[in-house]
Amino acid sequence: MSELREEIYSLLVPLAGERLLVPRVCVAEVIGYQAPTEMANAPPWYLGMVGWSGHSVPLVSFEGALGQPLPAIGGRTRVVVFHATGGKLASGCLGVLTQGFPQLVRVNAEVLRPDPSRSFGERSPVICQVRMVNETPLIPDLERLEEMIAEETSVMPGASA
Repeated sequence: MSELREEIYSLLVPLAGERLLVPRVCVAEVIGYQAPTEMANAPPWYLGMVGWSGHSVPLVSFEGALGQPLPAIGGRTRVVVFHATGGKLASGCLGVLTQGFPQLVRVNAEVLRPDPSRSFGERSPVICQVRMVNETPLIPDLERLEEMIAEETSVMPGASA
């Protein structure tokens, strides 16, 4: 009998200097970059709001949320629209700035290993880093990122994410 291998279709999302690894089902759509409507008094990582599918969706820089410099906007810049499953955002989605198109990959236990070389704080939007063949992508904590957006939106007058 052959053993059934569980595989998850995932996306490697390019950031400036690293990548995120997320299950494909977390992503609603990848759209072209559009300049966000800026939010007054927002932290630098909270770039503002963008239009998507009739909704106003918060747009963030993942690098900025990690305390790193904001990436430059270029010709390959895209927005990955994620489903917000925590129920904290009115739009039901959030956008993350990327540095290119995500790459579809199949992930299983044979190719994915923990990588304890980096640790992330309790309030970080990163769960962990993993080793996958020649890559060391980050596993984002999308619920934490949603909480960060909701916390900032609640202190901004007239904002609703």
